[in-house]
Order: sequence, then C-alpha cells, then structure tokens
Amino acid sequence: MQAVRVKCLLVAVFSLIFIAVFAQPHHEEPAGEKGEKKEEHGAEKKKGFNASEVIFGHVLNAHDFHFMDIGDKPVSIPLPIILYSPDRGFTTFMSSRFEHGHKPYEGYALLTEHSIHEMGLDPKKFYVGDIVAVNDAGEPDTAVKVYDLSLTRNVVQMMLALIVFVWIMLRIAKRYKSGVGVTSAPRGSQSLIEPVITFVRDQVAKPNLGHKADQYLPYLLTVFFFILINNIFGLIPGSANVTGNIAFTAVLGLISFVVILASSNKHYWGHIFNPPGVPFGVKLILVPVEFLSVFIKPFALIIRLFANMVAGHIIIICLISLIFIFGQLNPVAGWGASPLSIGFTVFIYLIEVLVAFLQAFIFTMLTAVFIGQAFEGSHDDVDHHEEAVII
Repeated sequence: MQAVRVKCLLVAVFSLIFIAVFAQPHHEEPAGEKGEKKEEHGAEKKKGFNASEVIFGHVLNAHDFHFMDIGDKPVSIPLPIILYSPDRGFTTFMSSRFEHGHKPYEGYALLTEHSIHEMGLDPKKFYVGDIVAVNDAGEPDTAVKVYDLSLTRNVVQMMLALIVFVWIMLRIAKRYKSGVGVTSAPRGSQSLIEPVITFVRDQVAKPNLGHKADQYLPYLLTVFFFILINNIFGLIPGSANVTGNIAFTAVLGLISFVVILASSNKHYWGHIFNPPGVPFGVKLILVPVEFLSVFIKPFALIIRLFANMVAGHIIIICLISLIFIFGQLNPVAGWGASPLSIGFTVFIYLIEVLVAFLQAFIFTMLTAVFIGQAFEGSHDDVDHHEEAVII
C-alpha cells in the first residue's frame, strides 16, 4: 500500500509540473512585428520567468557560479577566461567582463540565446556559453579561430572535490601511520570513512574479484569516493552538477573501459568470438552481440550516472519553478503553490542525498562486475574458485 501511495504521489507531481510548464503563455508574434516591438518596448517590457532557461542554466556548464538575481543584478562568482587564437595569441580576463553575455570584451563575446539569434549564428554550430571572436562593430568574426581553455565551473568544482578528497585520505592515512585505528579504535573522520572502505572491500571487491580484490581495491575506492564527493558538492545550491555532465561520466567510463580491457584474458575473448557449446548458426548471431557488449558495458556506466544525476536536479528545479510559473499567471496561485513546491523539493532533495551514495555504489559495483568478467577463467577455474570461497 505504501508503494502504491508513493507512486500515485509521484504521478501527481509530474503531472502538475508538465501542466504548469506547457501551460505558460508564449505570446508569439509575426516575424516582422517581433523585431520592431522589441526595439520599441524592449526597455519597458519586463522579462517573464523562463523555466527552461533556469533549468539548462543550472544543468549546463558555465563560466561563473551563479547563485541568484537581485533585481537585474546577478549574484555570482566569476571565473578566469583563458582564450587562445593563432591570430590574436593568448587573452586572459575574468568572466565578469562579459557582463553575463551582454557586452563583448577584448574582441570576444559570450554567446547567449538572445545574442545567437541577434548575430544570426547557426544554433546547430554555436551554443549558449560559447565564446566567439567579434570585430569592432560587435559582429561575429568566424575567420578567427578561438580555443577556449577557460576554467569553467565544472572544472573548478571538480578540482575542489579532488583537493577535498586527497586531503581527507591523506589525513586519515597519517592517523593510521601514527597508530590511531591500528592499536586503538578509529577516531574522528576515521570512524566515518573506515566503514565505507570496509563495505566496498567486502561487498563490492571480494565477491566480484575474488583473490584479485586487493589489486583493484585502490581503483574502486578512488572511483567510489570521487563520484560521491562530486555528487554531494552538486547538492550545494549554486554549485555545478559535475556528475550530470556527460563529459565527466564519459571520462570515468573510458577509464573503466581501459581497466576492463587490460584485465581481460584469452578465456574472456574466447567466450566472445567462439562461445563454447553453441551451435554454429547461433554463433553467427551471438558473436556480434557479445562483441558489441564489450562497448555497451562502459556506455551503460556513462549513461546511467549521467541520466540519474541530471534527472534529480531537473526535478528539483522544476518544483521550485512551479512557484514562479503560477505566480506569473496569478500572484495568489504562486503563493498557494509555494508550500506544496517547497515540501516536495525538500522531499526530493533528501532522496537526492541517498541517490548520491547509491549512484557512486552502482558505478563502482558494475565496474567491479565487468572487471571480474574480464579476467574470469574457464568454467573449471570458476567452479574451483567458488568452492574455495564456500569452504
């Protein structure tokens, strides 16, 4: 009964979100009149709430940490812009010089949805957040090649997470070297981290990797804690959703892919290209499928982590956006939707804390499973190993 109630509640929430988002008035105008009205009334007309802009502004990468807007003034932490052009050389400055895409600086412009349309750029080739070269008139100069080496918020936050991760582990290692946790009970951060390490070792590494568990344990622990710390950092308001970036998960998946291939042996490839005990006609179908599974495994790791972390953040932002969407339609409706939206937001946020640990565990567990399959020996070796474990 409890599961049915939770499902009904989630269905109601999603239905309310979709109705509110798609019920927003768009007020489309003819193309000829649209530009004229923007020029005449652009300064007077107040910009309405754009849910999609807020959602993608949080999910996508950016050149600053944006927290809120006070009136027309955004509150954010700018990040360094590092550009290289073969024609202009290196150029460095802070992202605040762009004034959030409203003003070019040093011959470069930060693209926004409005500027892409205004400059007549192809939205399939140029995206929000890209930096392009412009001439003195502020028009895009596509002849100038620009290489963006800037420290975006995803990069900065990942570096901060790495620093925190290394600091925690070195601090704990120092305590173990001094005898704390060896000749006495663990203290402080040791008592928090040690059960997690023991859990990964006993529930992830040993069941899937057997006698090679200690060999792969450092890698599994690094993956687990690195994903976990980035997941937790992503729950801080105004921070970046690093694990919700496909580039981040792709790199982790490719590293796991390399480790899986490096751990493989002749039995692994033999079962792929010549499955034992399978008729020849079935092999013609099974072999291509098994070969594709080699690449599907890391792809599954990449998409699973990316999709789960993005989905949670989008749901939270959608729930908060309901307040402003209803408030834009009617102030009373906005105030009425506030308690419900905030309540569901807190509920989903607490679930996201659980998901942060769960996704780190799932990625680590699947990585261990795939590595274990790669160096798995013949059936005789497997049976012997299982009997040894049972004994």
